[in-house]
Amino acid sequence: MRVAVTGARGRLGGALIRALGDDGIAWGRTEVDLDDPGEIEAPFLRDRPEAVVHAAAWTDVDGCAGNPDLAHQRNGAATGRLARACASRGVHLVVISTNEVFDGLRSDGRAYAADDTPSPGNAYGLSKLAGERAALDAFAEAPAALAIVRTAWLFGPPGRDFPDKILDAAARAAATGTPLRLVDDEFGNPTSVDDLAAAILALLGGGLPTAIHHVTNAGSTTRADWAREILRLADVSDVPTEDVPSRTWSRPSVPPPRAVLEPTALPDGMTLPSWREATAAYLPVLLRARAEREGGIH
Repeated sequence: MRVAVTGARGRLGGALIRALGDDGIAWGRTEVDLDDPGEIEAPFLRDRPEAVVHAAAWTDVDGCAGNPDLAHQRNGAATGRLARACASRGVHLVVISTNEVFDGLRSDGRAYAADDTPSPGNAYGLSKLAGERAALDAFAEAPAALAIVRTAWLFGPPGRDFPDKILDAAARAAATGTPLRLVDDEFGNPTSVDDLAAAILALLGGGLPTAIHHVTNAGSTTRADWAREILRLADVSDVPTEDVPSRTWSRPSVPPPRAVLEPTALPDGMTLPSWREATAAYLPVLLRARAEREGGIH
């Protein structure tokens, strides 16, 4: 199956292109500018994909809070245009969405299931939910399949993700002799982009069930406990840590405090490793990349 990937130069898009190999068609901004409604037709005529994975998004949650109209255009309206283009051509579509379509305020301690009613608590979540609904509308009578894949807390190459930022923050704390402050009241599912890409390929290979799927590494944790695991794996033991609430930092967007997703079943009984295993697999890759960066190796 020829699969086009929007946002192909982003974190998840890059992982998908690597996993697809010769079957992958990279749709970055130079191949298709999703902000321009007039550009949506040309890549379909040129590349003739059989499926599209829509990994492009405006994921700057604070930016979305500052400009909700632009967030809606990029994450909502653009997704709708892409979905209509796919549906009209019989091209299957996978839309990548987020745990932030839930406000994370439920008090029963349960994870959010795929059939729970979304309730975004910030502009980013609202814009991504608008994209989900636009895609569902476009595929209401289409012969092709639509899968909405919600995920959370993505990490992986090329760095500048949560693990990379924690190691930077730990280095600054060590240099100043201050504790590293870690948020202990935000829960989620750390998810490796490589594991997520493998799961998306499994969905495509399994006939792409038309449904909403929750796909994350197994288990959930807090930002603080994830950070401590990263420090342990990186053998950083000389930096004291201090747990603090998320309100310690004022920011334009309010993250959901407990938007933990309940993973849905994958084809052929496939399961993803735990977030601890995924983090452990990634840390050597990240540490090598950091060493090359610091040594000026390109």
